[in-house]
Amino acid sequence: EFQFGEQQAHTTFVMALRYLSQSSTAFSYLSKICGFRMHGTKAAVSVVEEHVSEMVGTGREDEEYADVDWDNLGFSLLRTDYMFATRSSGEGNFEQGCLSRYGNIELNPAAGILNYGQAKASKHGLIEGMKAYRGENGRVLLFRPELNAMRMKKGAERMCMHSPSVQQFIEGVKQTVLANRRWVPPPGKGSLYLRPLLFGSGASLGLSAASEFTFLVFGSPVQNYFKEGTSALDLYVEEVIPRAYIGGSGGVKAISNYGPVLEVMRRAKARGFSDVLYLDAETKKNIEEVSASNIFLVKGNTIVTPATNGTILGGITRKSVIEIAIDLGYKVEERVVPVEELKEAEEVFCSGTATGVVSVGSITYQNTRTEYKVGDGLVTQQLRSILVGIQTGSIQDTKNWVLEID
Repeated sequence: EFQFGEQQAHTTFVMALRYLSQSSTAFSYLSKICGFRMHGTKAAVSVVEEHVSEMVGTGREDEEYADVDWDNLGFSLLRTDYMFATRSSGEGNFEQGCLSRYGNIELNPAAGILNYGQAKASKHGLIEGMKAYRGENGRVLLFRPELNAMRMKKGAERMCMHSPSVQQFIEGVKQTVLANRRWVPPPGKGSLYLRPLLFGSGASLGLSAASEFTFLVFGSPVQNYFKEGTSALDLYVEEVIPRAYIGGSGGVKAISNYGPVLEVMRRAKARGFSDVLYLDAETKKNIEEVSASNIFLVKGNTIVTPATNGTILGGITRKSVIEIAIDLGYKVEERVVPVEELKEAEEVFCSGTATGVVSVGSITYQNTRTEYKVGDGLVTQQLRSILVGIQTGSIQDTKNWVLEID
């Protein structure tokens, strides 16, 4: 089971003591980050005695920015300073949680996520994806975090898992961002990608729901998800292997949704494609979504996207793009989209937290390549500009989508 040991206690106290000398809200912050059980009073005393002298000390964590080449930031894991974790009790309530140094975690070999993990991960594992942005004025912003929290709760209900409340979710994310503030890229250089995890950490030998669950949040600074950067994507339509099945977990952000597509993606990328577009499992005649993003087709003043019918994830970027498009006067259709309609589209784009809003330059289906309009002045660019503007604070947020956290 997940445990907070002396090393985590060590780093939590050191960080708390530093904040005491720097922040007017330090005592409130200290009470939040120390909400964990230590392994006896001796550990607590030794930590305080050893590190009380560091209360007024400064270090690299006090720098405005981490030592990163922000101009060449990709989408790969960079080790940040801290992560947040809490776990549920037998009644399903989560503890207050705490920050600890980013690093390995300890799990019982019989933990649900390990025994019913990669093959049946939907039983005991959910993920979220979100970003923290730095505005031109230095403010750090989160984009619609309550929707991520509610989506995790929905997924947890589907998978018989305990889940943190919306408030607990957002608080854990905020603490993670504030503790890793120097890893939030400068304006226009990327974002701090945040990965909230919910997994079964309680031990169980038989096939059953775990008795305990851990909620963990870590982050990494990122820029573009695809190697193409902001260039248009070339997609390949997979006709044999579906991404999700009716009655399965395709409509929630279960970790089992991603492992099965890795081999399909590998084969497609080996042939020069950027990613894969999947068809429905039942008829193999309707498009659903790309490996890690939703898809939109533009036809004149109409924007079409597959409806979220249980096999397609209800993306938060997808929802936001739809709302922006409607405000701009576009007609948006959420419905079944036959694969043949790919030939009728003028523009195609993908949306997702990791990907943002990215143009699709071509889609290949049954060895036939269909190309689409790309570049400035198009619908895709219009929607992307408004969305990014709201996320980074350069456009007025009239919808209260942005949460300022410092």
